[in-house]
Amino acid sequence: MTASQEAPGGVPAQPAWVRRPASLARAVTAELVERIVRGVHPPGTSLPPEPALCEAFSVSRTVVREAVKILQEKGLVQVRQGAGTMVTPPSMWDMLDELVLAATIAAEESLAILDDLVVTRRVLESDMANVTARVAGPETVEQLRALVDRMDELVDDPMTYAESDRAFHDTIMQASGNRIARGVVRALESQVLSTARYLGRTERALCVASNLGHRRIYERIAAHDPAGAAEAMFNHITEAWIVRRSGPADPVRLRR
Repeated sequence: MTASQEAPGGVPAQPAWVRRPASLARAVTAELVERIVRGVHPPGTSLPPEPALCEAFSVSRTVVREAVKILQEKGLVQVRQGAGTMVTPPSMWDMLDELVLAATIAAEESLAILDDLVVTRRVLESDMANVTARVAGPETVEQLRALVDRMDELVDDPMTYAESDRAFHDTIMQASGNRIARGVVRALESQVLSTARYLGRTERALCVASNLGHRRIYERIAAHDPAGAAEAMFNHITEAWIVRRSGPADPVRLRR
């Protein structure tokens, strides 16, 4: 969604999508989330009053109120009696929310948010690999072996390789039985699978190196070595991201 032009009075002009929205409240919410994250409405300031938002988006008060309610649920605003709808600081935002996370990734010039996403994924998947090494039965071990062998055959086809890559990680997450951790990882990854800055380079050599990491994880799980599996997963996720990462800044947030 592109930035909107400013209308008189400081209220952004009506964006083109309001003419054909699938859901008015959802569309207004998405636009306001983007504007808040981009700093059009900075933390500590109030959103334009209800009549101004109604006019800007050509929607009813009911739609605006529903959008504001959704923004509250996402932690982006607080409605204060007599003070209007105040934008909250980023520390209060729900970063697992798909709209908030997607807008933050799009708006942030540095790679800090992606580094934090990788760190979160690394912590959760390392723990799930630890558990899977303790509980995996022959069927799970065989499934992982087959995926690793299959990925060796797909190193010249990065797109198909990536599908098996995700299946490998998801097999480990499912085997761990930790549905919450798996849900968090899948929610985070769903926001970045189409983001060029996250996907990075995809040449053959990188797929070969990546699958060496997968094989080390598989071997530690097959050996029922929880600590070794966790370490292998930690190192694999870290190394794979550092190779793909294209930002100029030193990835200090990844250090442990």
